[in-house]
This record gives sequence, C-alpha cells and structure tokens, in this order.
Amino acid sequence: MVDLHPRLAADTRSLGETSLCYIRWMNDRRFPWVVLVPKRDGIREWYELDSADQHELLDLMNRCALHLQALTGAGKINIGALGNVVPQLHIHVIARSDGDACWPGPVWGQGQVEPYGEQDEPSWVAALRQRLSYRCA
Repeated sequence: MVDLHPRLAADTRSLGETSLCYIRWMNDRRFPWVVLVPKRDGIREWYELDSADQHELLDLMNRCALHLQALTGAGKINIGALGNVVPQLHIHVIARSDGDACWPGPVWGQGQVEPYGEQDEPSWVAALRQRLSYRCA
C-alpha cells in the first residue's frame, strides 16, 4: 500500500478509494474539490502510469468531474496535476463558480484556507460517495 504524501494527508480527507486510487476531498470550505491519488509507488507523472491505469484514472476523473458539477451547480470544473509542491502524482478536480473566492484566477496559493470542523464535511461529499459507489476508507 502506498502512503499519501504528508501534505496530501494533512490538507485532504478521505472520500473513498478504488484499487487504483485514494479519493480525497480538500478541506477548504471555499471550493468543492476532489483529489485523486494513484496508489502507485514512485509515480510523479501521468505518463509513468501503465496504459490500463491511465485509462482507469481518466474514467474516475471524468466521473468525479461530472458528478461534482451536477451536485454543486458549478459553472466550470478545473482539472490539474501540478505536482510542484507535492511530487506524488495527484489529480485535482475543482468545482468553480463565477464569484467564488478566487474567480476567475487559479485556486492554488490564493487566499486563506477555510477548513471544516473536525467532524464536519460538505454535503456534496456523501452524495458524491454514493454516486461513485466506493467504500469510504
């Protein structure tokens, strides 16, 4: 089992997992935000995954984007895999709306994170978990 990078573990909470990926949500009230982290040791870039893993990750990413947009009413879904701060491959799927805290600019490094309480989670998390039908880790 591949461990999460400490920064990902600190900034996100579990939504579920597949045999390929940890599915996490970013602990920031400002944005509905999912992070997909392949459970593959030493992988930093998408192209380093084998073809089957790339296709499975793409399918999961697309399903997360589709359902996140439907659940939140977002006008735009941002998808990215930067890895400049956290080298472990991880894909961001972020629901954006005109007028959100950083609109129309990027979310990374902007403003102050607004975390949820220890036992709180956004309403869309349970709904997304159900739509994806993955067990909670």
